[in-house]
Amino acid sequence: MLPVTTFLVARDDLHRTRVRTASAAPLADGQARLVVDAFALTANNITYASFGDSMSYWAFFPTHEDGWGCIPVWGFGTVVESACEGVAVGDRFYGYFPMASHVVVEPARVKKSGFVDAVAHREPLHRLYNQYTANAGDALYDASHEALQLLFRPLFITSFVIDDWLLDGHLDGARAVLVSSASSKTAYGLAWALSLRRDGPEVIALTSARNVDFVTRLGCYDRVVTYDALESIDAATPVAYVDFAGDRALRSRLHRHFGDAMRVSLAVGASHVDASTPGPDDRDLPGAKTSFFFAPAQIKKRSDEWGADGFQRRFADAWHAFVARVGDPGRPWIRVVEAAGPEAVESVYRALLEGRAQADEGHVVSLRDGAGVERL
Repeated sequence: MLPVTTFLVARDDLHRTRVRTASAAPLADGQARLVVDAFALTANNITYASFGDSMSYWAFFPTHEDGWGCIPVWGFGTVVESACEGVAVGDRFYGYFPMASHVVVEPARVKKSGFVDAVAHREPLHRLYNQYTANAGDALYDASHEALQLLFRPLFITSFVIDDWLLDGHLDGARAVLVSSASSKTAYGLAWALSLRRDGPEVIALTSARNVDFVTRLGCYDRVVTYDALESIDAATPVAYVDFAGDRALRSRLHRHFGDAMRVSLAVGASHVDASTPGPDDRDLPGAKTSFFFAPAQIKKRSDEWGADGFQRRFADAWHAFVARVGDPGRPWIRVVEAAGPEAVESVYRALLEGRAQADEGHVVSLRDGAGVERL
């Protein structure tokens, strides 16, 4: 029987992990099995785990083991078995996968462009995450940039819609946008988008001392300020805070420093996972109340207003421009690091969880030893 390898994380302690290997069950009618060729591991996946219960991320790929979860990842998968009409062995898709070597899906609404996974437990979950896009005919797909697609596509769409949301009447008079965890990919995707706005707000990076050089080299922030120097920013400046760190102590400092000048406080990620647990200080902070940003809601709003094709055209234009900048051969923003096998995946996961990952590295991995990564 086909062995299936899955990377499991303790839901109450993200530092506890184990690898499970089990035999694959036979397919039922209407199902297809995909091998997960490769996937990206970024701070975004740590956010998925941190909000696994509150945002239902654990529900996408249930482990059927009490206390253990499987973190969703964005990757490429190839069909290796099919009992579903319209989905053929060898077809390749981009989408939301488990941190595993294989996955079984129940394709519905099958078209040349892809399908929706209609497995029962995913029906209540947001449809954005249940769509699988065929490489053939995908307006965003470029065979020469597969690794960059894995690393940035799911993150940049969040960057794109936060930029759109802020400038869609939500700045509330803010003249500067503060971006924490400024070295993270979603953060500097947002900064890049904001930097293109004529007469837009000043974009201020908040980062650790060790990442100052990297964030400065990006060139998309107007100013770079270390966490220990945030009080150097004029407290009278009306600001919007976009929080990718999820650090409650940092959030409290910013709110207390700016007071009523804190016009917007938007929680997006939790790259500072050990400091992300909400505490009593969150309740009575001065300035704007903190709200959690859910990208699919803004995507739906704009898709309704612009039409699905209109949204995709705008996003595709921004995406291609962004990837051209990130992957510029003369001055690339990151170096792609590829690895395969459970030990390699665990090593990258722990580096991200513990804040040891290098900002200028992008990790593309596979749970299958020596397979699927080298072609990227």
